[in-house]
Amino acid sequence: MNSFLAPRAGLAAAILTLATAAFAQTNLAPALHQCINPVPRAGKGYDRYLLLNERVKQNEGRAGVIFVGDSITEGWEGNGKQVWAKYYAPRQALNLGIGSDHTQHVLWRLEHGNLDGLKPKAAVVLIGVNNIPADTNSPRQVLEGVTAVVNKLREKLPDTKILLLGIFPFREDFCAQRGKALQVNQALRKLDDGQRVRFLDIGSQFIQPDGTISKDMMRDYLHLSPAGYRLWAEAIEPELAAMLGEKPVGP
Repeated sequence: MNSFLAPRAGLAAAILTLATAAFAQTNLAPALHQCINPVPRAGKGYDRYLLLNERVKQNEGRAGVIFVGDSITEGWEGNGKQVWAKYYAPRQALNLGIGSDHTQHVLWRLEHGNLDGLKPKAAVVLIGVNNIPADTNSPRQVLEGVTAVVNKLREKLPDTKILLLGIFPFREDFCAQRGKALQVNQALRKLDDGQRVRFLDIGSQFIQPDGTISKDMMRDYLHLSPAGYRLWAEAIEPELAAMLGEKPVGP
């Protein structure tokens, strides 16, 4: 090689190496943000997770329907008990709700026993409201968290149809957090493929004409009253019954 060109060739090679390294740094796989990074709960949340695993085991795969969610779903065992007895107990339904769960907690427990041996015809999913208040969780990240839960259910329960619910409204009156949830719901609608995943947004039924939420519907503007659970069951029954191939339960 020409002695004049050799140093230039070496310099070019060095520049190419640096550019390649820089390109690699800017194209690394994105780190898992907290909404999609599966983590277990501690304390009471972990205790209920163990209880749910035991219920799943005792169910021996008889459940026709499962409900996956947080405290609003867990509340079927409280304020929603009578409505559950009418609509879901005859279907051997399982309540897989844990209070204060975020999407990342649901992702973890779906991989650690909550679905073992189950083959339900339908899964009702309501999750994401606890991810909303944190400023560190953008609407896109919350969307990705809920989407990850849906995808995990599709992976673990390939023959199960999913009824995905929009995040329910919360707080007494209009606020930025409600708006954030609505943005997420708009995008969640795109997960509806008309077959395995159906999206249903019943949130408007929980608010009054002026946009406020009544304590008669949500005792603390988040958790449902008995009337709220009755509304929930009646609102989803036509779609759920169709998924199950059954005649809808009457009001």
